[in-house]
Amino acid sequence: MPEGPTGLSVFFMATRAHLPIGIFDSGIGGLTVAAAVKTLLPMERIVYFGDTAHLPYGDKSTAAIQAYAIKITEVLLSHQCKAILIACNSASAAAYELVTAYVASKAKVFDVINPVVDYLRERGELHTVGLIGTRQTVNSGVYEHLLRQKAGKTCKALATPLLVPMIEEGWIHNRISTQIIDNYLADPALKAIDALVLGCTHYPLIAKEIEAYYGEGVEVIDSARVVAHSLKAYLEYNYLLNPQAQAEKDLFLVSDLTSNFQAVTKLFFGEEVPLQAYPLWE
Repeated sequence: MPEGPTGLSVFFMATRAHLPIGIFDSGIGGLTVAAAVKTLLPMERIVYFGDTAHLPYGDKSTAAIQAYAIKITEVLLSHQCKAILIACNSASAAAYELVTAYVASKAKVFDVINPVVDYLRERGELHTVGLIGTRQTVNSGVYEHLLRQKAGKTCKALATPLLVPMIEEGWIHNRISTQIIDNYLADPALKAIDALVLGCTHYPLIAKEIEAYYGEGVEVIDSARVVAHSLKAYLEYNYLLNPQAQAEKDLFLVSDLTSNFQAVTKLFFGEEVPLQAYPLWE
């Protein structure tokens, strides 16, 4: 284990502990990640950015996603975020390395892929890992590459494009949603897996249905919870945990504000949050 920060570096980082955590996603689905972070780290202030003007990222080119990600990162850096969490799997696959290089030493950058790979590396009993996500996430091959390279695992991936619109329309926990979920999970591409990664921020909302399909035979991995624990470990190790609640409230920004986006925040965050419009390009 590397040596922890000492001396002046500890003092410097402690002075940054009160700064917020930035989280961004292609829309409001990343609020599931924000909720997981808030549950685990209730003293931390969150600045959330949902790029609702350009969703879904799952059908966008890598170049387009990278351009959006850098623009959003600039917004979060303007709020002096001490850490930036890319809550979107598509953006994590397409732009994590670029955002990390762009941010440099200004903040620590997290994605929702590498913490899951690190978690699975420690699970020696899990050999074959399934993945469901958007076309962009699946077609990128990033999970397969990292799981093979860093964890020695086999990955079987399946794009499940119907699940996001189904969830956003509130069509969950009913006979129709169960049938759609079961049809996807029965696909031969996911045959004989030990674990299933929920490779989209929307999917924690249907985790119970997925767990019911598999029973006890397959571990369903919620990347939102995994990355929240990874973030907490980093903040603790680097003396960046906020010791007390801040007077400023959490901030939730979106690049395009509609009444529908506002209404469904409760579905993803557990309570309705006030969204503020913040166009990326004017």
